[in-house]
This record gives sequence, structure tokens and C-alpha cells, in this order.
Amino acid sequence: MSVDIGRIGIWSSELRFHADRAEAREAAGELEELGFHALFIPDVGGDVLGAVTELLEATRAIPLATGILNIWMHAAADVAAGVAAIEQSHPGRFLLGLGASHAAVVDADGPARYGRPYSAMVDYLDALDAQPQPPAPARRMLAALGPRMLELARERSAGAHPYLVPPEHTQLAREVLGGERLLAPELSVLLESDGERGLERARAFVSDYMRLPNYTNNLRRLGFDESDFAGGGSERLVRALVAFGDEEAIAERVAAHHAAGADHVTLHVIGAGETLPRADWRRLAAALLH
Repeated sequence: MSVDIGRIGIWSSELRFHADRAEAREAAGELEELGFHALFIPDVGGDVLGAVTELLEATRAIPLATGILNIWMHAAADVAAGVAAIEQSHPGRFLLGLGASHAAVVDADGPARYGRPYSAMVDYLDALDAQPQPPAPARRMLAALGPRMLELARERSAGAHPYLVPPEHTQLAREVLGGERLLAPELSVLLESDGERGLERARAFVSDYMRLPNYTNNLRRLGFDESDFAGGGSERLVRALVAFGDEEAIAERVAAHHAAGADHVTLHVIGAGETLPRADWRRLAAALLH
């Protein structure tokens, strides 16, 4: 049986990396009290499963997912053992999101090891399945963008967790996954009442991703081209990838993903810097969960 992550969650690097761990734990508890259905945290190495355990212990029942665990940075044996320990301590509350990440991230601090992401994911899943206590396919999902990775997610996991995608991708992903698999896209959001300022801030966020081929290749499949990637991202591209404006504007984009086939939309409040965006989370909860 898969983990029930509900309809709307929070994706937060701050929950993982915020320096004040007591505040991060308190924020996780507040997110649960606000009514969000699941929490997602990212990974760029380090003790990500330890962070999962910390946040599970800080909450009562809300599920937690990795969005995503970087397969190049963790041995399959260690992950399988860690997931088994989490399941024993917090049964039914953890969903293992796995991703192949990007060469610029994986190879940043050492010798080149990034390779073909699809083949690497197949090998990693094989290695997980060979462990004495393998994570069940129903308890894992893949960061899938293209058709082949989406097919792999359908065949060997609970479903897909795409990042930085518009509703048009959600529709295509649902067609590949079929009706039985979980589809949980990340949605980048920015509560900004000034339209020009919102576009500027959203473009600053998107521009970093225009240097990563995994994302630009996926966007090409959706009809964007080189002119959209230039200058940090065209207005058309930025508006497609980031929901910015008031609560109503963000609610409309969440609804668009659900209408396109998403089971769950995990909200990523951008532009928070080093702080936990707790005020924005409260505004989103009041608009979307009640």
C-alpha cells in the first residue's frame, strides 16, 4: 500500500537546511496543524534520512517525502536500511522520492560521476530491490520528466514527482502514468501583489534552472524554445512555471494541475532566502485548505 499524501502539501528546502533546527521542527508541526497533507524536502547530500526522521518526530501523523533523494549521493544499501528503520519507527508516513538530479549538482565538488540518468535510475532501483529489506515499489516515487522516466515510474514505483512543470506537463504525465499511479508535481509559488515585481522575482528563480539540460529538454517537449530560455526566461515561460500573485491566482494554478491529472500538488514558496516562509504558508493554508 502506498502512502496517502492527500491533495496539497509543502515542498521546502528550509525545513531541511534551516540553521535553527528547533524552529524548523516547530514549523513542521505548524504546517501539520494548518492542515497541509504532506511535507517534501530536497537533498543535495548529507544525512537526508536523518532529516526525515527529525521532522517525523516533530509531527504527529503528516506524511513526509523526499523530493528528491539524489541517487548519486547515497548508496542503495544505506538508503534501504534507513528507510526500513523509518518505517519501523513511523509506519506508513514516509514516501521515498528518488531522482537522478543534474550533472552540475552531482559533479560540483568532485570528480565527474554523473551519467545517463535513465540507466542510472534503473540500476539504482535494481540495487534497492536486491537489499535484504528493500523499499516497496508502492513506497517510492521517481522524479520523472520525460516519457521514458515516467514509464519507469509507472512500472517500478508508486508514481512520479515532477519538479518545475506547468499543467501541460501534468496532463502528459498522467497519460503516460495511467490512472492508477500517483502524480505529485511541485508548484513554485510567490505571493506578490505587484505584478511587475512578481515577474522579476519569479524570473530570478527560474533563471538558475535554464542552465540545466534536464529542465530545458523537458520544456522543449512542451513547445518552448531557445528564445524562451534567454535572458533568464521569457515572460511566457516564467508565468508557465511559477504561480505568482495573490492567493486566488495560486489557487487557480493548483486547480489547473488537479484538473490536468495531479493527485497531489506540493507548494514551493520561493524567494524566502534563509528564512522559513511561515507567514506565506499560513496565507496559503487559509486560501486552499478551508
